Amino acid sequence: MSKIFSFSKISIFVVVFWLLAFALLPHILVVISSFLTKGEDEFLNFTLSFESYIKLFDPIYLNIFLDSVYLATVTTIITLILAFPFAYIIASSPKKYKFLLLLLVIIPFWTSSLVRTYALIAILKTKGLLNALLLSVGLIETPLEIMYTQTAVFIGMVYTLLPFMILPLYVSLEKIDSRLIEAAKDLGASKIAIFRTIIIPLSSAGIIAGSILVFLPSLGMFFIPDILGGAKELIIGSFIRNQFLQFRDWPFGSAASVVILLIMFIMLYFLAKAQNKSNLGDKK
Repeated sequence: MSKIFSFSKISIFVVVFWLLAFALLPHILVVISSFLTKGEDEFLNFTLSFESYIKLFDPIYLNIFLDSVYLATVTTIITLILAFPFAYIIASSPKKYKFLLLLLVIIPFWTSSLVRTYALIAILKTKGLLNALLLSVGLIETPLEIMYTQTAVFIGMVYTLLPFMILPLYVSLEKIDSRLIEAAKDLGASKIAIFRTIIIPLSSAGIIAGSILVFLPSLGMFFIPDILGGAKELIIGSFIRNQFLQFRDWPFGSAASVVILLIMFIMLYFLAKAQNKSNLGDKK
């Protein structure tokens, strides 16, 4: 018994040390760097300054941020619309089929998202599989120009992030008591009324969780717009990467990263509130 207890203490210590050394400490260093200045011969000049945060309010950088928010918002909305029916089908399926359907959702995680993004090129390019299929069935007469457009970026983002929306929705939808839906049907409620008054409110925690899991990565995910969009538009993820690697302006890149962190904490706060309301509703 003592050996098991000591092993658990060591395991907890390793996990805590890992989180402190490789999660908390880097974030603290980023926050500190955001209040410093760029040196001429070194990455950082240890002089306290708010210059990096003031520069973020420049219209040029605000437009970059707004473009990134637009991309993340549209991606989240499309992903939610596509994921909800699939998550509902999984939640309402017999138990023997749930594992298979969930496996289909999880399988993409077995391959690098970068590899899957490059694979999309073979589908979306002018002489790709999609155009070949549409031409063969006669739906189009000339190949569609999808690659290096915003449409290709949205396709890549939604394809990559769809599982992050499906899984939280599935967890919330599975908790819904089917007797509530049956009672609503007995009382003459239409399918739209049931969806609006029962399913949506009771799955709100999953909707918020899935939206956060999709919105935050799409806000900073730069390799998909670079590969599928041809890097025609600069988004916040590419902007931060360029500040660190290309321009060597670590304070400015850190300031932009801190803003993303603040957005993340705000969204997590709303997620916690939604989950608390959901838990209170379950207890009642």
